[in-house]
Amino acid sequence: MNAVVRAAPPRGFKRLLRSCIAPDVFDFWAAKVDPMWSWERPLARIVERRAESADAITLVLQPNRHWRGFRAGQHLNLSVEIDGGAVTRSYSLSDAPRADGRLAITVKRIEGGRFSNHLFQRACVGDVLAIGQAFGDMTWTQDDGAWLFLAAGSGITPLMALVREHAARGMPTPLTLLYWARTRQELCFADELLALSDAHPNFSVHCMLTREVSDGAAPDGRIDAAQLASHVPDLASRRVYACGPGGFVEAARALVDGQARGFHAEAFTPPPSRLDDSGEAIITLQRSGRTLTVPRGQSLLTALEEQGIKPASGCRMGICNTCACGKSSGTSRHVHTGESTAEPVSALRLCVSAAASDLVLDL
Repeated sequence: MNAVVRAAPPRGFKRLLRSCIAPDVFDFWAAKVDPMWSWERPLARIVERRAESADAITLVLQPNRHWRGFRAGQHLNLSVEIDGGAVTRSYSLSDAPRADGRLAITVKRIEGGRFSNHLFQRACVGDVLAIGQAFGDMTWTQDDGAWLFLAAGSGITPLMALVREHAARGMPTPLTLLYWARTRQELCFADELLALSDAHPNFSVHCMLTREVSDGAAPDGRIDAAQLASHVPDLASRRVYACGPGGFVEAARALVDGQARGFHAEAFTPPPSRLDDSGEAIITLQRSGRTLTVPRGQSLLTALEEQGIKPASGCRMGICNTCACGKSSGTSRHVHTGESTAEPVSALRLCVSAAASDLVLDL
């Protein structure tokens, strides 16, 4: 029987248990029968692992019935146990929705990255992972015009899901993909992208290598106006999606925003901080009763972690809201935009907020 069907106990059984057992207790004992059983938590089993490049792998996952599905271009939070503690990170889904209900993430190994190295080295077929519901709005719109995708490094993953979905529809509108990587060995999905380009006249792909000489020429270099003019002379007619490191996204925004029909971007590393607050602030944690002194210019999530406090977190980019918590008083400041919020009772995202004054947090 399909794993989606048997991944959770029958609903009638759950209704019977609801009045006499806590969900976390149920999860503990149910996992001893089948690791994919849970009261309501989305879980997924790794059913396939394959290499995508010299430093990236794709994991194909079979979710249980608590997973509500996704749209191409979205993310999910993934949690694993590392050294005895649960660690959560956000990953883009790299495939379009499939008829069999499976989903895929592509993990690029990051030097010094605990989570990516754990998955790259140790994740095996059969392992069960905790997943969150899909989120993100870089998805296909109803727009029927031409598109331009700009990807750098692992920023290719959500855009690849969109390319695959567009191809499944027969590439109904023109799409150009410009994809930057340091070397040829670090390109993901290269053969598939070239095959799609050969099969669909509406789709063109150009790969730029920033650290490798190609055919005796100099490296292509980072994104610039000359590259865009060469490969996308009709930029003004395009709607643009960009994804990559923070610096790449900021450069793309400066080159494209206002020059095209629309621009939307997601960065998987934050841009350089524009916040230059100095000094320290006192943070009162309302529920635990603790009082801490933290640097004003540092993200609250990082500051709390450095003092041994581990709030729930996911993407660490201000997208998934996993680290959101209540603020009872004080002024916080967005670490990238510098925008301050002094509203006395509000929610803030710890990963992209810093203290601009003393704060009281619901932690």
